[in-house]
Amino acid sequence: MSNGHTPAPSIVDRLIALPPDQSLAVIFPGQGSQKVGMGSEARSASATARQVYEIADQTLGFALSSLCAEGPADELTLTANAQPAILATSIAILAGALDSGELDRRPAYAAGHSLGQYSALVAAGSLTLEDALRLVRERGRLMGEAKTGTLAAIVSLDEQTVTKICMDSGAEVANYNAPTQTVVGGTPAAVERACALAKERGGRGIPVNVSGAFHTSLMEPAARAFAEVLQDTEVSDPVIPVIGNVSAEPLGSAEDVRADLGAQIRSPVRWYQSVDFLQAAGAQRVMEVGPGQVLTNQLKRSHPGLEYYPWVKTLR
Repeated sequence: MSNGHTPAPSIVDRLIALPPDQSLAVIFPGQGSQKVGMGSEARSASATARQVYEIADQTLGFALSSLCAEGPADELTLTANAQPAILATSIAILAGALDSGELDRRPAYAAGHSLGQYSALVAAGSLTLEDALRLVRERGRLMGEAKTGTLAAIVSLDEQTVTKICMDSGAEVANYNAPTQTVVGGTPAAVERACALAKERGGRGIPVNVSGAFHTSLMEPAARAFAEVLQDTEVSDPVIPVIGNVSAEPLGSAEDVRADLGAQIRSPVRWYQSVDFLQAAGAQRVMEVGPGQVLTNQLKRSHPGLEYYPWVKTLR
């Protein structure tokens, strides 16, 4: 799938040329962070950011940049559109932060929530921007077409309690977002039962507006189809360690990256465990690179001991 061209080639080179900062980690958001107008400040301020959007338009064969800038919102929200749009915007914002000097140290680690892992792998030089865009476009199409099951966030209950609820209801864990916020998925009946059990045990179940039970075994057909696409994609060893969603450990080689991405669609995202790893490895400061502050706002509650970069104009 790769054509040998690394788009916006200065991004990875410039990032790894920065003075290293063992206390810094960059994180990238996933689906749900999209909004009409995202990336506009980076696009207006940074020539490299504009190049990222131009490459996205050329790679995908439609005006993704216009969809990000102007909407409509219902079209942007479609899974097959939202995923490449968020990835392109995240890399454009990264370019803007480099151009402006707001990112002036090389991070020790990168991580991303679900879709955000692909943005992290682009930043780490493991995937080219074009290949990542094509991958997440197809990933989004497959996940959006699955239309099997649903998700709900269980809050105010610990992981052990939610695991027992899943056993009793037939639901499965989809995302470990925080120690007391776990997303579960499965058939509508299983998820409804899980929400009822959560209420009985002092928690709350909040339905998530999605088209399928992402990151559960119900995504197995999509995962098998995506594995064929992934097999044809060139993957390199990351030049910055990326924390895998499935393993919650650094992906040090191309083989590690393939294995984690291949399992990700049908496996739980171990997000708070990934941030636990970052903190244990010495990360003290976190910069969220992408539209919005979804991850930052969540982590301020679950990991208050970390320092979060102030919200600056370019990082939108």
